[in-house]
Amino acid sequence: MNRPEHPGQLIPIPDTQSARDERHLAIDQVGIRGLRYPLVFCAADGVAQPTIATANVYVALPEDRKGTHMSRLVTLLEERAAAAVPLSVAGLDALLRELVVRLDAPAGRIEFAFPFFVRKSAPVSGVASLLDYEVRLAGELAHGRVIKTVTVAVPVTSLCPCSKEVAEYGAHNQRSTVTITVRAEGTVDVHELLRIAEDEASSELYGVLKRVDEKYVTERAYDNPRFVEDLVRAVATRLGTEPRFAAWCVEAENFESIHNHSAYARIARGM
Repeated sequence: MNRPEHPGQLIPIPDTQSARDERHLAIDQVGIRGLRYPLVFCAADGVAQPTIATANVYVALPEDRKGTHMSRLVTLLEERAAAAVPLSVAGLDALLRELVVRLDAPAGRIEFAFPFFVRKSAPVSGVASLLDYEVRLAGELAHGRVIKTVTVAVPVTSLCPCSKEVAEYGAHNQRSTVTITVRAEGTVDVHELLRIAEDEASSELYGVLKRVDEKYVTERAYDNPRFVEDLVRAVATRLGTEPRFAAWCVEAENFESIHNHSAYARIARGM
């Protein structure tokens, strides 16, 4: 065993990751996945919200380098947390540029998925409660260009138009999830995407409802029946008229109440 000649003397440790690799195969993405990390997300309204994200962080590895320094990927998040720098859609650019510089990489990609809470008032009683949504941010830097996508998964209610048409006593409805992904050239407001999905559903959801609210949302859903096809077409129409969205995708999944399977539809443009 090699020991230092003098107390306190540091032993040189080889940097194996930076060694040369002779197989001449570049790696598109290498890094860490499934890192759960507390952070603060700042939406477009400027309100900061603590949350816990699952992060994936990758860099491209040149063909002549054996490996990357994965600990630096975690250190990058640690340093931002210590400096109280919140995560935001606009801030992804700087984070990506710092990532590729820190790892001396030609390209990099970062993905965050986390719950996002909105305080909503019930439609009649006005009682307030929190409702959770899933938000996913992804950014990729390659060839000097940053591409960012924002995804929201929005739980809603959908009521079957066919059931309403043929049944004498009512119609079956179910919980649905509308997932919107946009690639934007400018600012993206998460709240805006949530509102688009909820507006086009049979009814939106709430954390707490009184009986007068339950009556309201039940009747609203009955008056606004939606097939899964209706959901994606309605949301797609809204997204397609917004020039800020360079590309987009909308998906809807109805967790059927009278079947042991789901109904699903998807429309994408430019993705």
